[in-house]
Amino acid sequence: MLKRVFPHPLLSLVLLVVWLGLVNKVTPGNILLGAILGVVVPFMTQPYWPERPKIGRPLRVIEYVFIVLWDIVVANFQVAAIILFKRNKNIHSQWVTVPLDLTSPEAITVLAGTITMTPGTVSAMLSADSAAILVHCLHTDDPDAVRDEIKRRYEWRLKEIFQ
Repeated sequence: MLKRVFPHPLLSLVLLVVWLGLVNKVTPGNILLGAILGVVVPFMTQPYWPERPKIGRPLRVIEYVFIVLWDIVVANFQVAAIILFKRNKNIHSQWVTVPLDLTSPEAITVLAGTITMTPGTVSAMLSADSAAILVHCLHTDDPDAVRDEIKRRYEWRLKEIFQ
């Protein structure tokens, strides 16, 4: 019974917290409305969630989050240095194809989101067979190094988490 009302309890909690963050005021009415959204949205979208992703190593999730946060901070400084100190003609934007070993749609989605959240890179397209992702890099002289860095820092960790 509880599983029918709360098909995705973590999503319900996240929706409540996001709602309270959006309204920027914690009142009983806002908590009630956030709780209603937290129940109704997952319940109505339940048919679109055929199976939950399996998290193989939960502690790796925490490690992954910290690595991504660190990389975002470092990349912000790198992008600022590129913008402030490089001339346009010295900026070498590149398209990089990253072949994927990941097969889980959730893992691929997290990887694409991670790439996009990190300043200086954007995941632009996933191949039709989900075997590669196209990434635009603001500045690099070595596209192979960018590809290897994505695979080394993110992909293998996501593979351990989701597969």
